[in-house]
Amino acid sequence: MSFDDFHNFCIGLPHVTEDFPFGENVLVYRVGGKIFALTDAALFDSINLKCDPELAIELRETYPAVTPGYHMNKKHWNTVVLDGSVPAVKVLEWTKHAYELVLQSLPKKLKTELGL
Repeated sequence: MSFDDFHNFCIGLPHVTEDFPFGENVLVYRVGGKIFALTDAALFDSINLKCDPELAIELRETYPAVTPGYHMNKKHWNTVVLDGSVPAVKVLEWTKHAYELVLQSLPKKLKTELGL
């Protein structure tokens, strides 16, 4: 998967914003101001994704390229190493899961403001 494919997928999701709060290379994707994914835009060798805790454990046990989130809460975040061992369709599926997980957690008032 290329950076452009991942980036276009993320910004194509409704109400997604992006910024660089952790330096000039760490690109963060947010919905409602909350992070659901981040990656090094220059290297694009891994992605951190928000994940349901039970699913996070299952993915780590199934895919060697999925590990507890680097510099993140290990219970709620996974790091996916982009070494080609995980199909791109799976990475995008997990990205959508991360997005939906954060979207569902937004306060009712914010969801209303976003038209959800």
